Amino acid sequence: MANVAVVDIGSNSIKVLVATRDHRNQVVALYEKAMEVRISSGINADKPMLQKENMVAGLKAIQALIASTKAFSPHQTQLVATSAVRDAINGSEFCILVKENTGHTVRILTGAEEANGIGRGLLCDPALATLKDFTLFDLGGGSLECLTFRNRQIEQAISLPLGCVRLTEKFLPDAHTPISEHTRNTITAYTLRALQDAGLGRQISGSHTIATGGSVISIRSINAAQLGASIAGTSSQVSRKELHELFGTFIGHTLSVGINNPGLSKTRSDVFPAAIATLLGVTEYAAVDVFHHSFYNLRYGMAAAALADI
Repeated sequence: MANVAVVDIGSNSIKVLVATRDHRNQVVALYEKAMEVRISSGINADKPMLQKENMVAGLKAIQALIASTKAFSPHQTQLVATSAVRDAINGSEFCILVKENTGHTVRILTGAEEANGIGRGLLCDPALATLKDFTLFDLGGGSLECLTFRNRQIEQAISLPLGCVRLTEKFLPDAHTPISEHTRNTITAYTLRALQDAGLGRQISGSHTIATGGSVISIRSINAAQLGASIAGTSSQVSRKELHELFGTFIGHTLSVGINNPGLSKTRSDVFPAAIATLLGVTEYAAVDVFHHSFYNLRYGMAAAALADI
């Protein structure tokens, strides 16, 4: 069957998905791989600029990921970039670099396009097939995408500059300063105000709040390490209590040293405290104690759109 490859150039990692449609016409993954390459250093600057070494590292990751899909002979390979490239004043230079070295054009998604792509991807999740009205929060390195769904249609989509790399640079600029409860409260309050100011509609159903993104996957990875299980074998439910407990493991530590937290990638540990504090702000805004995690994301949304055109 026809299949497509989607390379997602994110702020904190670069990932690829090869997907097709099964006999039920559902989008299914044939192959997925991620590389923890942070191209977004300095994203919180007034005029963010991608550093040369980060662009080179990003290019190498893209080349490796494209090469890894050759066994599947994808009918189409799409490259999409989100907040880090979108916001950088030299983002177009990075896209030219990628084009010259891979032959593929990078499509820089607007905030609205990114949010809607994530929304389309979420609707591919068979575990959510019976949900009609719900709210989605996708936390990335550069931005937080917020969507409300009514009757499985996107009613509202907003992209906010609340990514975990961005907020780490803003609120934890000194890697040698111990993390504190004040740090958590400041980031949580900042997130809450941003959501309120954006005019995002309050969630439709208190029991149906969905969260996606690498930081939520990290939470499940930590749980998997503790249980000695696979990520798929962990609960998809994440509670506010759990978020508070996770942040507590960082209090008193510095980002320069970090802590040994099995299941948490060392390349993501420095932005993880800000991510947890941001998710706490989300739970406060949505007035929920628990949210559901889905693995379906922007890549699935872009794949679904591409497969529909084949």
